[in-house]
Amino acid sequence: MNDSRQIRLAFFGTSHIAVYVLDALIDARLTPALIVTLPGKPKGRGLVFKQTAVELRAQAVGIPLAHDWQRFESDAWDVAVVVDYGKILSKSILDVPHKGFLNVHPSLLPRLRGPSPMRSAILHDERETGVSIILVDEEMDHGSIVAQKKVAVPNWPVKNSELEKLLVPEGGRLLAQVLPEYVAGHIEPREQTHDLATYSEKFSKEDGLLDLKADPYKNLLKIKAFEGWPGTFAFFERSGRRIRVAILDAHIEHAALIIDAVKPEGKRKMPYADFARSL
Repeated sequence: MNDSRQIRLAFFGTSHIAVYVLDALIDARLTPALIVTLPGKPKGRGLVFKQTAVELRAQAVGIPLAHDWQRFESDAWDVAVVVDYGKILSKSILDVPHKGFLNVHPSLLPRLRGPSPMRSAILHDERETGVSIILVDEEMDHGSIVAQKKVAVPNWPVKNSELEKLLVPEGGRLLAQVLPEYVAGHIEPREQTHDLATYSEKFSKEDGLLDLKADPYKNLLKIKAFEGWPGTFAFFERSGRRIRVAILDAHIEHAALIIDAVKPEGKRKMPYADFARSL
């Protein structure tokens, strides 16, 4: 069963992360019959309206699109997939598909449930990682496991974007592999071992403050984990004035943290060596 015409599938997703999974389904000829995504928003200083990554992808490949649940609720579905949708689904929505909703989660559940499994894995130096396909229930990342796969991560520690590009597409491919068997009733989801559950954090900008006198490796992990959001920063003295400087990249050399790139407040990105000469 590998033809999309044999499975009536809906897909809920919004961000670029969801696009990785959507593309894996399309590549496997499991193209959704409907995509549900949140509407775009004005962004940036000019408040320019931007469509979501999933909406742009759906339009590019010609998949019917909806911004609400009405069309989904009024139709019949074998199964639905939800990935980084950005909105909690009620039980009444979860119960619409005959075989429920499946989700791709970038950790080996029940480890690192919650909003930031990849960033938290890097931050806490959890090198053993992978992807999980779960049957969604009303609790966060709590549903029964349909499939799991360990994924080796070379060159650890990696930036969050690098881990994302490794884990999420792999999760999409695993989903595409098991989805037909799951819909056919050949896979029985197994309950998670809930007493072994750990949880990832929800980070804020303030969490990115570095103590450059602290453990160099822990600082490196934070810089890698917080790439993009919430970012890392430190304060430096220049001409008697305290300035905030974003730390963009670094590496370890001879057990010391070597900062490679920075962005001083109000300035462009620059090599740290250039910034240091101005101190």
